[in-house]
Parts: sequence; structure tokens; C-alpha cells
Amino acid sequence: MTIFNDPRAKVIDVNASPVLKLAGLALLGLIAVILFFNCVTRVSTGHVGVLTLFGRVTGEVLGEGIHLINPLKTNNEMSIQSQTIKESASVPSSEGLVMNLDTSLIYHLNPDKAADVFQKIGGNYEAVVIEPTLRAAIRESTASHTANALYTGEREMVAKQISDQLTAALSQRGLTVENVLLRDIQLPQTLKASIEAKQQAEQEALAMNFRLQKEKQEAERKRIEAGGIRDFQQIVAQGISPALLQWKGIEATEILAKSANSKVVVIGNNKNGLPLILGQ
Repeated sequence: MTIFNDPRAKVIDVNASPVLKLAGLALLGLIAVILFFNCVTRVSTGHVGVLTLFGRVTGEVLGEGIHLINPLKTNNEMSIQSQTIKESASVPSSEGLVMNLDTSLIYHLNPDKAADVFQKIGGNYEAVVIEPTLRAAIRESTASHTANALYTGEREMVAKQISDQLTAALSQRGLTVENVLLRDIQLPQTLKASIEAKQQAEQEALAMNFRLQKEKQEAERKRIEAGGIRDFQQIVAQGISPALLQWKGIEATEILAKSANSKVVVIGNNKNGLPLILGQ
């Protein structure tokens, strides 16, 4: 008995079709390749990889290089290299003056806390945490100093104060502060001119004090020199007597009398009693 007798129907033997076998093997190979590449992940230089499983942070952190991981896990790279944020803000001084302050913050992510940062802050931690904290630290630091001090001698002190505040605030969030630099401070033009005029006056006063001190030293030197000359004259005057002068006159007369030059000797009663010798 023929149950099905349709001349258009064909009986396909699956086991006898080589095309389906090849297609099945290709599908298995493709799945194997996909699983293999999902098991291998790479972390770039200067980065760490934070693994997540279905959106949940596992707490595993991968270092630089090639790693084998669960194919269901996702590798999220985060940079641990030094990074720089430049901030330009209008900040107040202690007397209420508004200044424009350009600041640079150099920092890096602590690799040991990368998973915690990714979970609690996310990859955009620079905009979420660092920039607001930097602005607040700048304003708090400048508000305790005068504009004159910021413009002249306390810039390093302000930079250190900002750095200390940022270190205390960011270190507990997994971020390490390397340095804070004050690039430029721009004061109101009238105040800047006043400060510069004051500095110029101070420099001129210092120069005048230097000249006065030099003149005093020169006057003291001349006074000591005059005292020495006076003392010398007094000592010499004490050693000269009329007898010594008369004796020196006799010696000079004898020397002249012995010379070969013609002369006239006149003997008179002058004060010292010495002859008067006239040459011809």
C-alpha cells in the first residue's frame, strides 16, 4: 500500500548530505573562534583593566599585557598615567577683589583602587570629582590671602595649600595628586599698577638706604684717616726741638763748606748763630 505517492516530493537523507556537515562544522568553528577571542583580552601600556560581569564590577584588575579571562566578562581600561587638568577661574581675595587665576593640576589614578573608582565614580571621574574639587580648593585658598600677597611673594604658599586640600579630598577617592602649579595671576589693572608703583618706591628706598650707608662708611674712613694724620703730626712735632734743628743746620753748613763750589761765608749774629753761605 502506497501512503504517499507524490511525484514532486523528495526524501532527503541528512546523513548523506556533505554540505550540511560542512555548514555545521563551520558554525562550530565560528563559535569556537568567537569564544577564543572573548577569552583573550589586552591591556594597553599605562592602563589597567577593570573586569565586569553582566554590568557588575568583579573587583579584578588586570595589568598591562595579554590576559585570558572568562568570555562573559568585559574588560574596561582605565589610564594610570600622569594627567593634567588646566583650570582658569575668577577667584576672590581676602579683601574681596576678584582675580583671574590659571592653575594646573597633575595627578594619576591609583591602580590599586581602580575597581573602586570605576564602580563608585565611573570612567569620567575627571569631570565628576576632580574639576569641582579643584575649583573649590582654589577659591578657599585664595580667600585667605590678599591680592598683593598673591601677586608678589605667597604664590608658592597658595599652591601648597591647594595641593594639601586636593590631596586630602582625592586620595580617599583613589586619585593621587602629584603637583599643583599656579601659572598666572591677573589682577585688576588699577590694583596691579598700584602694587607695581609701591614695589618701585620700595626699591628706590632700598637704593637710597644703600647710598646713605655707603656715604657713612666713606665719612668714617676719612675720619679715621684724618685722625691718623693728626696723631702722626703730633708724634713728629714732639720729637723736634730747637737743639735738633740747630744741629741739623750745622751739619748742612759743613756739607756746603766742603763742596767745590765757590761761596761767600758771612758770619753774623742771627738767631741760631749759624754762618750765612752765599754761592757765586
